[in-house]
Amino acid sequence: MKLEVVVLPVTDVDRAKDFYKELGWRLDADFASSPDFRVVQLTPPGSACSVIFGTGITAAAPGTAAELLLIVDDVQSARDEIAGHGVPVSEVFHDEGGVFYHAGTAGRVPGPDPDRRSYSSFASFTDPDGNGWRLQEITTRLPGR
Repeated sequence: MKLEVVVLPVTDVDRAKDFYKELGWRLDADFASSPDFRVVQLTPPGSACSVIFGTGITAAAPGTAAELLLIVDDVQSARDEIAGHGVPVSEVFHDEGGVFYHAGTAGRVPGPDPDRRSYSSFASFTDPDGNGWRLQEITTRLPGR
């Protein structure tokens, strides 16, 4: 099995489309079969998984998608690129426990992981509706990954 698509609940489809396109995501589809049903699909650069949002495709409240991970080779460069598009993004951080991160902002320590261990450095941002994204730096995959 492969994760192919994540559905994002949004308020304004065109605003969301513009936001993700501004980040450099590829527009794969924008179809409407009626005023009450529209599907927009975009894919982050280098990703095999896309996001879909639109009108009439989810009952989830806008802004309720959280902890969506974008994997990057260099978290500081990716953070700077996103900030360069005018998107508010956190500073790079790592977790006090050294593994993954705690919910919310608990346990955040400023800066990348001191040993630059793979899987251990992050930055976060949200889309205009509040759907939450995390950049996670992975330079070496765990065995079997």
